[in-house]
Amino acid sequence: MKDTPHHEEISFLKGPRTRWREFIYTIGVVVQFIKGFRKMHFLGPTITVFGSARFNENESHYKKARELSSMLAKEGFAIMTGGGPGIMEAANRGAKDVDGISVGCNIVLPHEQKENPYLDKFINIEYFFVRKELLRKYSFAFIIFPGGFGTLDETFETITLIQTGKMEKLPLVVMDKEFHINIIEHIEVMKEEGTISPEDEELFLFTDDVQEAFDYIIKYAKEHKGIKLREVKPIRMLGEDSLRNCK
Repeated sequence: MKDTPHHEEISFLKGPRTRWREFIYTIGVVVQFIKGFRKMHFLGPTITVFGSARFNENESHYKKARELSSMLAKEGFAIMTGGGPGIMEAANRGAKDVDGISVGCNIVLPHEQKENPYLDKFINIEYFFVRKELLRKYSFAFIIFPGGFGTLDETFETITLIQTGKMEKLPLVVMDKEFHINIIEHIEVMKEEGTISPEDEELFLFTDDVQEAFDYIIKYAKEHKGIKLREVKPIRMLGEDSLRNCK
């Protein structure tokens, strides 16, 4: 039986395999990157929203994600998420509320995650690390809503890349101080113990206020004029299309 992407990744992470199998896996990863490049190259200035798939539309986190995404989409930003339910749906829905651009970049898992109905474009990626790089590559800013292990992974990996200079310093907003209170306190412990520098606290903003989050991102946008997408025409033969013209 042919390996699914899930089982292939489990096999890869077990350790050395045959050279041929490692080569085929590497080619598969390259194909996934190219697939993402073709679909996302023409997004324009984009903001990625992370958060749990488990919140419903009646919960405050969902409502705030929808509101903030609407505000940013009105300013011309595309809104990108993992494409699923919960916070992801809220952010994509917020973009569509104001006729903004809404994109989903989903991860293929054993228990399939169905895309939400508020997407202009949707792409399935087989490997977590490919998906995370695509979500980062095309993003001008990041908004973190309450979530689980995956959300924390995406958050701290992005902060680490910025901290170590592997990535440009971009706005990163973490919503809901109460939910993240233990993380806020632990950051203080790390600072006191010297495992992070005092200036590392400038890499992100913790807030409860949608307006403060919006202002923080817009202020950065106004200070950095070079965020507009360069004028490049899509090549249809390569499966490229301009999301700005997809409506």
